[in-house]
Amino acid sequence: MAPQRDAEVMNGDGQCGEELLAAQAHIWNHIFNFISTMSLKCAVQLNIPEIIHNHPQKPITLAQLVQALQIPETKSIYLYRLMRILVHSRFFGIERIQETAEEQVEEEGYVLTLSSKLLRKNHPVSMSLYLLCLSDPIMVTPCHFLSDWFKKTDELITPFEATQGMPFWKYFGDNQESGKLFDKSMACDAKMVMSIVLKECKMKFEGIMSLVDVGGGTGTVARVIAEAVPGVKCTVLDLPHVVGTLQGSKNLEFVSGDMFESIPSADVALLKSIMHDWSDDECVMILKRCKEAIPSKEAGGKVIIIDMVVDDKNKNHYESTETQLFFDMLMMVLITGKERTETEWKKLFSDAGFTGYTITPILGLRSFIEVLP
Repeated sequence: MAPQRDAEVMNGDGQCGEELLAAQAHIWNHIFNFISTMSLKCAVQLNIPEIIHNHPQKPITLAQLVQALQIPETKSIYLYRLMRILVHSRFFGIERIQETAEEQVEEEGYVLTLSSKLLRKNHPVSMSLYLLCLSDPIMVTPCHFLSDWFKKTDELITPFEATQGMPFWKYFGDNQESGKLFDKSMACDAKMVMSIVLKECKMKFEGIMSLVDVGGGTGTVARVIAEAVPGVKCTVLDLPHVVGTLQGSKNLEFVSGDMFESIPSADVALLKSIMHDWSDDECVMILKRCKEAIPSKEAGGKVIIIDMVVDDKNKNHYESTETQLFFDMLMMVLITGKERTETEWKKLFSDAGFTGYTITPILGLRSFIEVLP
């Protein structure tokens, strides 16, 4: 009888060997997900996307890449292995090169994909700083202590605060270099999102006389709007250490302040990737301050929110939902925020005293939400 029981255990209570191996591979892939992130980070730090982009003859061979990187020839085999996994992950592509018509010698070389183009430091909407910021040990270390955090009774202390000794926002306010990297990475994301917003939703800003970008950081979003819609007077509200030394322009000004206390008056209050940073109670407080700052619905007042609307029931968008859930876990680890479903958004708006809302899902993972007083 013992051999039979052992066989049952080995076969997973009746599962065939192929299913067990597939389950093992599934676990392995998630164990090793960090390898993909760190390989990509390595490529960006080595400047590989720029080197391939600037290479006069596309594609670039491994030998040419080694030479351009100015690394020892002995490292070429290791560079090949780095590039191989990034090609597999579709960050780079492979194309064949015909060296000479006479010899008919063919070689392979590397080319950029759309994803690696977005990792070029000089790309207009580069995500390279975003990658470097989110993969920094400061951001990653708290994840190692998530299970310890679950066991603690004080749920107000985030894993980030437990490991760094201070809340997320205070840390980046006190540490200038880390704070600058964070602000620049957020600005990169803002450029990307606003390029789509103004292409698809520019009409929603027409007729607006004034707009306040709440928690607008260094003003990337407001600058884009001010340039694209010159008739709008834009105000950026953020903490003194963020906007204290920034200079405005004809239709753009910076105001130091705390969005939990008061928000400058404007026709529209804009919250781009702000609400997911905060708890439900904090979000209701922010929305109430926004409601105080804008005119009535009849006078054109509204709040515009650019943020995620999680649809975890939609099995047709598995990858997008997975990314949203990654973001949700990140918010849980770093700060008090969360990514919300439409039902959760609706409750926030109702609790803050708003009468209606519309969601326009045009931004991939994020949506354009209009909330009416």
